[in-house]
Amino acid sequence: MNETPRKTRGGRTRSVAIVTVVLALLAATGWYLSQRNARAAVQGFGGGGRGRATATVALAAATIADIPVRLEALGTVTPLATATVRPQVSGIVSEILYREGGAVKRGDALAQIDPRPFELALEQANGQLDRDDAQLANAKLVLDRDKRLLEQKLIAQQDVDTQAATVKQLEGALSSDRAAVSTARLNLSYSRITAPIDGRVGLRPVDVGNFVATSDPNGVATLTQVAPIDVVFTLPADTVTRIQQREHDGADLPTTVLDRTRTLALGRGTFLTLDNRIDPQTGTIRAKARFANDDGALFPNQFVNVQLTLDVVHDAITIPAAALRHGPQGDYVYVVAEDRTARIRPVSVGPAADDQLSITKGLEAGERVVTEGGDRLTDGTRVRLADSPAPGGAPGAAPPSGDSPANGPQRRNRGGPPRTSG
Repeated sequence: MNETPRKTRGGRTRSVAIVTVVLALLAATGWYLSQRNARAAVQGFGGGGRGRATATVALAAATIADIPVRLEALGTVTPLATATVRPQVSGIVSEILYREGGAVKRGDALAQIDPRPFELALEQANGQLDRDDAQLANAKLVLDRDKRLLEQKLIAQQDVDTQAATVKQLEGALSSDRAAVSTARLNLSYSRITAPIDGRVGLRPVDVGNFVATSDPNGVATLTQVAPIDVVFTLPADTVTRIQQREHDGADLPTTVLDRTRTLALGRGTFLTLDNRIDPQTGTIRAKARFANDDGALFPNQFVNVQLTLDVVHDAITIPAAALRHGPQGDYVYVVAEDRTARIRPVSVGPAADDQLSITKGLEAGERVVTEGGDRLTDGTRVRLADSPAPGGAPGAAPPSGDSPANGPQRRNRGGPPRTSG
């Protein structure tokens, strides 16, 4: 009767032992897998030695090119001249002779004021002139006759002097009449309003039948001269010396204006002048450039981006901006060697233009640099191009020796400036 309890206790002991062994095996398996994954991660992202994982990158070759030295600024398009055309005589508008938004030349008719009052005034002035002219002619005949009578002592000297004064008065009146005729003729010409400058006409402020006067603030039209046209922009005060030196050397400073997205060139012109003083509050100076604007791409009061080319660095070693990285020790790039390993190379950066950087020290023409995938690299990491599969499907294999950056897509980081490497 005592054997059954003993067998039960023995079975329980064996069950506990089996469970304990299974748990121990599971724990050991989990520890092994975690250690293997950790070793793989270390090898793939910076671990040294053989068996390290290959990082997929995009490459570009350092080339020799000319890099312009540019100053960047924001500017405002300013018309060369603006004119609010106001009438010089008052009257009723009888005709509008321009098209809103159209181009006009200097002297083109813009509007016509009813000319009839001015024509009548001219006729009246001419009539007054003719009357006084006739009176003057008669007065001169009387004066000549009085002088002959005085020689014969038939009249007194006083009568001759009085007639001479009358002639002088009529001569003065005749001069005044001629001025009145000229004024009336001028007012008649002013009734036809013409453009004082070449330019583009704005929206019409008056209509036919409106009464206009010389004191009207809006006038009958507004003209802006848009070809050529100027762009006014601000530059840092410390650029004044460099610009003046280039002007002293007789160099033309090409200037380009771009739209607000910096993707479309609106015009190319020439730097014109600097202002005569620096703004002490902002530490900037205003500058002006002039553009032909034959196509009308520049519009008055438009905001634009300005690129002023001060100089050109010839035969510079250039790389894409995405290849440059920044670290505690300064700027560097990843250079891919013949053995398909990426090596850190400190560099010195020169002028930049668009998405290209010039390298003044640390890089030779033809060397290949990493433009994408640099965040996964450390010094000595093996690399392959983005579209080059690993031979045999084995991870970490290098591309064939005949590969070059031209064989793979040269993708660029379009999201902004180069990312900073940690």
